[in-house]
Amino acid sequence: MDDIEISKSSKKNNIVDVAKSIGIGKDDLILYGDYKAKLKVNLDNPKGKLILVTAISPTPFGEGKTTVSIGLSDALNKLNKKVIGTLREPSMGPVFGMKGGATGGGYSQVVPMEDINLHFTGDFHAITSANNLISAAIDNHIYFGNSLDIQEVTFNRCLDVNDRALREVDLGSRHESFSISSASEIMALFCLATSMDDLRERLGNVIVGINSKGKHVYVRDLKLEGSLMALLKDAFLPNLVQTLEHTPVLIHGGPFANIAHGCNSIVATKTALSLADYVVTEAGFGADLGAEKFFNIKCRVGNLKPDTVVLVATIKALKYHGGVSKEEIFNEHSEELKKGLANLDKHYGNIKKFGLNVVVCLNKYDTDTNEEIELVKKHCEENNYPFAISSAYSDGSSGAMDLANIVLDMPSSEFKPLYDTSMSIEEKINIVCKEIYGASKVNIGEDILNKIKTIENNNMSNLPICVAKTQYSLSDDAKKVGVPTNFEVTVKDIKLYGGAGFITVLLGNIMVMPGLSRKPNYELIDVVDGEIINLS
Repeated sequence: MDDIEISKSSKKNNIVDVAKSIGIGKDDLILYGDYKAKLKVNLDNPKGKLILVTAISPTPFGEGKTTVSIGLSDALNKLNKKVIGTLREPSMGPVFGMKGGATGGGYSQVVPMEDINLHFTGDFHAITSANNLISAAIDNHIYFGNSLDIQEVTFNRCLDVNDRALREVDLGSRHESFSISSASEIMALFCLATSMDDLRERLGNVIVGINSKGKHVYVRDLKLEGSLMALLKDAFLPNLVQTLEHTPVLIHGGPFANIAHGCNSIVATKTALSLADYVVTEAGFGADLGAEKFFNIKCRVGNLKPDTVVLVATIKALKYHGGVSKEEIFNEHSEELKKGLANLDKHYGNIKKFGLNVVVCLNKYDTDTNEEIELVKKHCEENNYPFAISSAYSDGSSGAMDLANIVLDMPSSEFKPLYDTSMSIEEKINIVCKEIYGASKVNIGEDILNKIKTIENNNMSNLPICVAKTQYSLSDDAKKVGVPTNFEVTVKDIKLYGGAGFITVLLGNIMVMPGLSRKPNYELIDVVDGEIINLS
């Protein structure tokens, strides 16, 4: 059976009973049918242990962080631990594009899969609408006299579909570009807000333009916060669903990990930490992107301290980073596999720089040979890396039991961010690019330095940075696989996200609006006899 068939054939518990298992009563739920609900409670009394699942540099096939996260949650639950998973909501861009959905796979899934991967509870729609209301208000203000003296508009429209035609739009008076909703500042700040009051303040702090004196113009200047709150008030409540094995999962927010910060909402994470003894979460793409932002942005904003990090690797990704082509990726290539282990070592070492304990998890595929698995296991043993194999995709919780036991035995970590936010913007960029990526030099042109100067003149440089680059390489060039050396990176743009509270730095040819692939998933998805098929 494929993923959607497994999902549909599973026996689901009523969501009221799932909520009851973590101490939430029906009166604290907004029900969306029998299997989805929003939590009315916003708890901020973290007591549980926080486990982050991240990965080595991915391939175009994906490495299964979500599958491992769900399998680990189910295994901890099976060991009678009070556990909640916290994941991001899928964007419909990848669902209909190349990557597919984001609800796990095989026998390690959250359900109802088709609902979550498509409209779910409408959060993405609310965030997209709020974003575009801001854009409409900007143009309406300019049309009726522009009393705020907006000379340059810095805020873009968004859409939750991959559409390369929207990368440049002629509005008549100016050119603009759309972002995908997952890359929007509204999505980023939505997931970093700690309360409704904080959400309101962050919305007001969104920068919409620059006036003739070089000063920022904000959403609050447009008197728009109230309407935005009206659009987002229900969306801000975390969504409760379950795994195939009925482990509770909060799915909330869905920022991309290269352009935004790649983490689910702080509200969902803190609520889960207040209700459970163990919380399993994930951060998007490889550890150089999602995990770095999780540590330097989300943990800093939410005052979170992760206890353990699970670093997911796959045989195919290791071979890919050893130089094997996509066409040959599922054939045996021992020497290339050995070479690709350097990518694992780099990510492992990077995570240790944050003072955290790391478990390497090999996400097992049917195409992996015993010889390949033993090679990876031996490498980890020789380097004293805690190591486990997950077959949760095929075996559910039983396939992640070794991983769960190792995670439970890990000692406490001494977490610390990589840099101090009081450093200059250039210093912070250099630290991330050199310490995490391994760059020998960071090229920052005069135009970027001028933008940095504008941020400094507005007293906004004292913020963490969010570096956006390709996910397929530690460098800003997707073709440089493995662990490239003696490479330079180039800052192509820099943008202050005043509401989200970070500075986005774009490296290489990163796009805020992805395009669809040559063979997109939308060619396969259909409805037959009233049932969705081929959604995965």
